[in-house]
Amino acid sequence: MTPRLNRLACLLALLPVLAQASTLEHIRAHNTLTLGYLADFAPFSTEDGDQPRGYAIELCQKVAEQVKTTLTLPALQVRYQAVTLADEIEAVRAGHVDLLCTPTVQSLERRKAVSFSIPVYTAGVTAVVRKDAPAPLLNVLNGKPANDGPTWRATVNRGLTNQTFAVVAGGVTEQWVRQQLQTLGVIARVITVPDNEAGLGAIAQGKADAFFSERMLLKNLLARHAELDSLMLVERIYESAPVSMVLPRGDEDFRLLVDTVISQAYRSGEIEQAYGSYLGGTTKAIKRTFKVYALP
Repeated sequence: MTPRLNRLACLLALLPVLAQASTLEHIRAHNTLTLGYLADFAPFSTEDGDQPRGYAIELCQKVAEQVKTTLTLPALQVRYQAVTLADEIEAVRAGHVDLLCTPTVQSLERRKAVSFSIPVYTAGVTAVVRKDAPAPLLNVLNGKPANDGPTWRATVNRGLTNQTFAVVAGGVTEQWVRQQLQTLGVIARVITVPDNEAGLGAIAQGKADAFFSERMLLKNLLARHAELDSLMLVERIYESAPVSMVLPRGDEDFRLLVDTVISQAYRSGEIEQAYGSYLGGTTKAIKRTFKVYALP
């Protein structure tokens, strides 16, 4: 074998070792921790000048401090990289970011590609409608019969039939809405939009009758846009799910570090402070979830 082929064979032999290098080893080798985030997911993560901010960013900063301590790298470079909703999972799977800060819903399909931390928040699906929406639609969305009288299935579904519902394309909420309509046998139209602001715009412009998304995101957007005072948030939460940070699949050492930071934040009360700063404070029910999510 020639010297050149010899070197090539050695490099090929090293590939499996390199592929299995842990996230912490990669961070140490490059002296850089890359944190991914969604730039338009306030109050969880948003851009504020050159630096992101939000509830999830604050938690990621605690992770960064622990990485510095664990690796004894006080001068570690912490880099933030914005990703899109469409490529957030791929960004972690491909190694473009070490950790996705913006909390994301777990699914079996997603777990084929990435792993997840313990939950950092409980997301809830709700809807935004126009204040002058038809009473049958409002009744059904609020968990009441569409009209007075016997509560037959047709009566309950009448408020949903022939309506147009908007959802963000490709998200778990889109899957949920389509499944619910199919289960109920409701004939309705579902349109997709690129993001939450576009969804609110669809309602304001009369292109859709209800927009379904995560409650805290919708509440934050409505508070920021005074021109959308013709819209209102439905009080009912239709579905709840824990959401987590996204990590590389199969890296238990890095996952343990992240879970340890989050658990300590739950037990120390730091998460409660972050809730007060970004999510409007806690309730007794929310505090109970802290005890459930935190690992001993």
